[in-house]
Amino acid sequence: MPADIRKIVIQVDETRKEQGQTVEPPTRRAVAIAVIANPYAGRYSENLDELIAIGEELGALLGGKAVKALGIEPGQAHSYGKAAIVGEGGELEHAAAILHPKLGAPLRQAVEKGAALVPSAKKRGTLGTAIDVPLGHKDAAFVRSHFDAVEARVSDAPRAGEIVVAVAVTDSGRPLPRIGGLKVSEIEGKDGLR
Repeated sequence: MPADIRKIVIQVDETRKEQGQTVEPPTRRAVAIAVIANPYAGRYSENLDELIAIGEELGALLGGKAVKALGIEPGQAHSYGKAAIVGEGGELEHAAAILHPKLGAPLRQAVEKGAALVPSAKKRGTLGTAIDVPLGHKDAAFVRSHFDAVEARVSDAPRAGEIVVAVAVTDSGRPLPRIGGLKVSEIEGKDGLR
């Protein structure tokens, strides 16, 4: 059964200056958010297969929308992340069912490759609850310049029987990174770490 989507929200932020320094090219982060009905709200179910399938659907949909919002080719994506907020009628495991078993593979296709673990966050909330979507380089977890997060929030969600699902994609790391670590130009992209 496909996701019952009430709303999709896309946001892009672009940083052009940091501490008076020009950021060239500007760093850009896109978040694609879906507000969906929670098919398990208000009841316990041992089997969460419906949410696992919805996660796969949303990985492709939201990953594609985030890349498109940045106006880049999939291979130009640098970082990614995922997050979910479950309304009060649900449970934290509902967010886990969406985020973990199957959302990652189609998101990796949307950003071309993605050897690294997709960082994630989940919580329970109500209308207007915000969540920080953690970010990490898509091909190498040790790239410190890409350790970041972007806030996702929908003013009228999640309602009690809903889940807010967010996927974030960037076209670069943080503005003006300078704390060392593995550089993008040094990525091997084989093990997801380096």
